[in-house]
Amino acid sequence: MRPVGLYADDTSAWSSRPELNDTAMTALNHLRLVALECRSAARADLYQACAVLTHDKTVAQRAYAETLVKCLCQALGKKPVFYAPGVREVSFDEAWLMRLIQSSAGADFNSFEFLIRSRVPHIAQRNLAFLIHSMSESFYQT
Repeated sequence: MRPVGLYADDTSAWSSRPELNDTAMTALNHLRLVALECRSAARADLYQACAVLTHDKTVAQRAYAETLVKCLCQALGKKPVFYAPGVREVSFDEAWLMRLIQSSAGADFNSFEFLIRSRVPHIAQRNLAFLIHSMSESFYQT
């Protein structure tokens, strides 16, 4: 039996790839870059991180992204998959996260609630929602 090879021009991955607009791809690439830098960093506690961020109204986009990436493992119960920045293919975890950010930006709170409840335990939903809403606001400001 021979293993199936993967090719750079394999179009099967494109058919399942969610359509992301330019702003969403910018946000995703920002998260991917932060995820690369946070790979060896200590994981942060989701509850303590959110408590710190809520007191500082001038926290930059990077701080929200870094906190989100560091705490996502705790919220999901597993390490999320992030591809390298610039890659057009999107992992399941990235697609889920970007749909949350887009739902927040579009004020589609029914979809947001469904998505977050589908993967995150109740105890972590509020804090993760805060981080995602903050990320959304930082990329989709009018």
